[in-house]
Amino acid sequence: MALATLAVVVPILLVLVTIFVRGYQAINWEFLTAMPRDGMKAGGIFPAIVGTIILIFATGLAAIPVGVGGAIYLSEYARDNWATRTIRLAMINLAGIPSVVYGLFGLGMFVLFLRFGTSIVSGALTLAIMTLPIIISTSEEALRAVPVEFRTVSASVGGTRWQGIRYVVLPQALPGIITGVILGLLRAAGETAPILFTVAAFYLPRLPRSPFDQTMALPYHLYVISTQVPGMPPQIQYGTAFVLLLIVLTFSLTATLIRSFFRRRRQW
Repeated sequence: MALATLAVVVPILLVLVTIFVRGYQAINWEFLTAMPRDGMKAGGIFPAIVGTIILIFATGLAAIPVGVGGAIYLSEYARDNWATRTIRLAMINLAGIPSVVYGLFGLGMFVLFLRFGTSIVSGALTLAIMTLPIIISTSEEALRAVPVEFRTVSASVGGTRWQGIRYVVLPQALPGIITGVILGLLRAAGETAPILFTVAAFYLPRLPRSPFDQTMALPYHLYVISTQVPGMPPQIQYGTAFVLLLIVLTFSLTATLIRSFFRRRRQW
């Protein structure tokens, strides 16, 4: 088990160290706050940073209510029959679909059919659909892990089913729900294929002005400067990867602290 752990952890640490060593040299105030110029070979990556953060929050706004609500229904209200078993099987299958397929779906549904165009709305909805299986599955497991005695005591003192869920079950399941939400959003933060078809701009040295505007995003920007722009300085490529990694780690650390806070308050 120790050897298996090392086989997984060591390559990850090597990647992180390489990105840090080769990327921190590019990090300065201009790189983080300036607009790109000279074909993205100079200036900064500020629009890509802002676009990535906007997409993460917009994805969460669309996915969290639906995902947690679906998990509550499947765990607390739905009966165990062929319909619910089919839904759970569908979620397992959806979680394994390549992200490029979600991108093509978003292109057909939101960009073309609903005519949202290549915009933040289209990208966020596509990423939300991609993250829903993760959020629903992990949230449902967290709800089912709460002992049935909590529900029984709530009902015995006259509480309705929804009151028991809202005031008893959900607070106890919150650490697991937060874990699922963060796993889904972190996956969305690093995806390139879905935003390639629905929202990402190749070069846009300004901030979006409305939800129906395009925006730059760090994953796609990293792909572009690594493969599509000849003569790109390597330090800019590694610096962009380093900033994306910092954003992901910041969200993950924040979620870990919130989860630890609620876990300390858990009564079982």
